[in-house]
Amino acid sequence: MINTIEQFGRNAGKIWNVLYENNLLTDIELKELTSLREYELYIAIGWLAKENKIRKDGRYFKLDDTNLGNEIGENAGLIWRILKNEGDIEIHSLVYKLQINENDIYSAIGWLARENKIKIKKNIYTKFYKKI
Repeated sequence: MINTIEQFGRNAGKIWNVLYENNLLTDIELKELTSLREYELYIAIGWLAKENKIRKDGRYFKLDDTNLGNEIGENAGLIWRILKNEGDIEIHSLVYKLQINENDIYSAIGWLARENKIKIKKNIYTKFYKKI
């Protein structure tokens, strides 16, 4: 189980390397080639989107200027406002409150992690809170 922001960055590096070697890959192929769990993959995708390094065209991801920033950034803003107002919150509560699918929540968490705006408490499935 991932429990550090540093690990999020290392996972983003794994995805970057695999895309550099293979050019176009689906999320399923990325998971297989990096051995990341689904939530780890989407956190790393959010991290890379914040860095403007990953693009999605149809089903395929590739290294390029991002086209994911608007959606992921907007979701990150929604999560940040909830964390700012409520403090600790569980992933499943974010899904329920925002009516956003879990993978999109994880991508937004990756974005916020890259901005150094969240900290992990306990583990990825429990709580996130705003950076103090």
